[in-house]
Amino acid sequence: MEIKGKTTLITDVIIIGGSFAGLAAALQLGRARRKVTVLDTGLPRNRFAGHSHGLLGHDHKPPLDILAEARRQLARYPTIKLVNARADNISGDIDDFSILTADGESLRARRVILSYGVVDQMPDVPGFAEGWGKAIVPCPYCDGFEFAGQHWGLIWSGPQSHNQVRLFHDWTDRLTVFAAGHGIPPDIRADLARRKIPVVDGRIIEIAHRGGHNATVKLDAGRNVAVDILFAHPRNKPSASLHESLGLATVATPLGIVLNVDDRRETSVPGIYAAGDLTNPFIPSVTVASSQGAAAGIFAQQSMLV
Repeated sequence: MEIKGKTTLITDVIIIGGSFAGLAAALQLGRARRKVTVLDTGLPRNRFAGHSHGLLGHDHKPPLDILAEARRQLARYPTIKLVNARADNISGDIDDFSILTADGESLRARRVILSYGVVDQMPDVPGFAEGWGKAIVPCPYCDGFEFAGQHWGLIWSGPQSHNQVRLFHDWTDRLTVFAAGHGIPPDIRADLARRKIPVVDGRIIEIAHRGGHNATVKLDAGRNVAVDILFAHPRNKPSASLHESLGLATVATPLGIVLNVDDRRETSVPGIYAAGDLTNPFIPSVTVASSQGAAAGIFAQQSMLV
């Protein structure tokens, strides 16, 4: 349905962010013959990764290739419009939201889905940003199978890292923990010792890698430790600030804030939905993001039924 307004036409749904969550939402809406516009800047979070794993039918494919194929498939739906643009502002209320793009274009929609994801905040350690997505990764579900049984490293980031140690055991028994200046409590150190997991203290001054997955962690005490793959969980933040101007409710996590959504993916503002890493900090998976995006699209569509 399209309602003529004073200056523009109101489309059914505008999706802000066109990676896995956003495109999955668009697919469901397009198949329901709803008019949908996807605004995307072309900078998905996992663009640094060589391959994406765990997505049924697309396992071990480059993530950018999967997204390119998804866009080609969406082109057959006449009600889906993909636009390379950044949304700068959202105002209005349910059934009449106004979105202003960086190009100065004003768009209107009955519903909005936020799927613009997060950006990882790289620590000021030489080699970290360069190795991100290759030698340094965050998710064992994404890369663990390819390195099963090999020597893993984990940069400690807080209490949540203890659970990562337990999780990693399904893939490898060879793990080294780098304290990286964190004070690991004595009881956790005792548990790590019981598991025969060495803890390397000291500040990390560089992470060296040679284009592959192997990494050498260099410490301020002069010690170097080589691992086959290094896991790290830097803090992240939403890649845009639209949720702030909307006053959306958020949830604080050890890695950063995420948007609070209900069981139907709706945020604290009626008519605005959210999906993907913007709502899920702990499992940065394309499978999870796609599932959440599809759900957001379906629930947004159902909310417009008469």
